[in-house]
Amino acid sequence: MKSKILVIEDVPEMSQLVCMYMENAGFDINACESAEAALQELSGGYSPDLVLLDLNLPGMGGLDFLQKFRAEYKTTIPVIIVSARDADEDIIAGLGYGADEFVTKPFSPKVLVARVQSKLNRQAEAEAAVEETVDFGPFRLYCNSCTLKRGSEKIPLSTKEYEVLDYLVHHAGEALSPENIYNNVWKNQYGDFTAVAVYVQRLRKKIEPDPSHPQYITTMFGLGYKFIRQAAG
Repeated sequence: MKSKILVIEDVPEMSQLVCMYMENAGFDINACESAEAALQELSGGYSPDLVLLDLNLPGMGGLDFLQKFRAEYKTTIPVIIVSARDADEDIIAGLGYGADEFVTKPFSPKVLVARVQSKLNRQAEAEAAVEETVDFGPFRLYCNSCTLKRGSEKIPLSTKEYEVLDYLVHHAGEALSPENIYNNVWKNQYGDFTAVAVYVQRLRKKIEPDPSHPQYITTMFGLGYKFIRQAAG
């Protein structure tokens, strides 16, 4: 899954420029022309990985949005202010309200992309430092937040897909029968063990370079499945 960037900018030309460069860099963009529109997106369940915020907005100003955002939503989501206002008091206020960086206009779009990528990478490292993680190949499993990432890219997993993967990862190198996996993941002594094969196939499609020749979730004929951790190549 691509990292999601929320762009809050009321000047159409500037918004289009920023969005174009961000999309070309592989990000998923949601552009809003006002703080109110952005708050509506957030209240509807949209959760960005990073916010690019202008200060001079119609209606609610950027600093007011930032204050509300930090008070009501996930405080660890990075916010980069992108504004023509470059007075010391504006920069101090922005950082004081919880912005991570302050970029003044005019700016190089390529440099802004680099700042965003750097911030997301640092964010991923910070998250890894405060929770249990397991690395295999190019992937990192964040056990506390139930998240799988390839670099800064989130791999979408359903709750049960994550639980199956988590169990396999924490029993790497062991031959696990479908009954074993089902009993420990579904917590149900009686059930349809074929569900395990369905979820293994789903996981293989998401993590294996070639699902028909799996490298991580291998089949032990007559025994079940074995998870193999490999160094990133």
